[in-house]
Amino acid sequence: MTDPIVTGRRLMRYANGAMTEADDLVVTEHPVTLMLNGEEFATLVCTPEYVEDMAIGFLASEGAIAAYADLKPLSYDAQTGYLYADTHRPTAFATELHSKRYVSSCCGKSRQGFYFWSDARTAKRIETRTAQLAPEDCIRLMEELQRAAETFRSTGGVHNAALCDRAGIRLMRSDIGRHNALDKLYGHALRTAGGGEPPARIVAFSGRISSEILLKVAKLGGEIVLSKSAPTALALDLAEDLGITAVGFIRGSSFNVYTHPERILRSSPR
Repeated sequence: MTDPIVTGRRLMRYANGAMTEADDLVVTEHPVTLMLNGEEFATLVCTPEYVEDMAIGFLASEGAIAAYADLKPLSYDAQTGYLYADTHRPTAFATELHSKRYVSSCCGKSRQGFYFWSDARTAKRIETRTAQLAPEDCIRLMEELQRAAETFRSTGGVHNAALCDRAGIRLMRSDIGRHNALDKLYGHALRTAGGGEPPARIVAFSGRISSEILLKVAKLGGEIVLSKSAPTALALDLAEDLGITAVGFIRGSSFNVYTHPERILRSSPR
């Protein structure tokens, strides 16, 4: 049985000039140590659900695997927090080019741009133009993401990411770590796609569009990334180079299109 993603907590709440006792819900976080071919690869601090998908997405994002078929069946011990992954053939990346590190749920350990060899190897330019959205579609998809974010509403402690098409959300995942939420999407897509096309080419995201998030969108095959928050300058430089449409500050009835605006239609298609 996996650990719960929320837990109850007794606290003191100050409101209207008075301090009172109250019960509240808080999100949980657990370290998951990923063992690759018998060696410690990374420790990820995450919300303990869809852990196997997160591991698959993380390994692919890091360049340790090229496809789900590269992996033998995973083994996850929720009691110890160890997840064991073995590849059919060890790669040079896994044995030589990857340094062991601790990936926290906060933003302080985020990678910047193509500072890691794995990013340059796995983030490819998006050449397709199959995804198009009308302005009202951008607003509607962000509203749908916020309505579906049950864990966020109860705790305020997670980020949410979703794969979408113009009709709506196809797959949604949450985690305390922004990067983890996207890795969970990526891992699911790899595990179920069978080497085919991505299940959707639009990514809706609750947090800011950093360079790390932009790179993960590229690895997912995303043509458009939607966010209610701000982008960073480096993320927009990468979006320009990688052919991704970045849409930020989707709030109320307005938003900003920062890069490749050709995918955002000026009116709804008939």
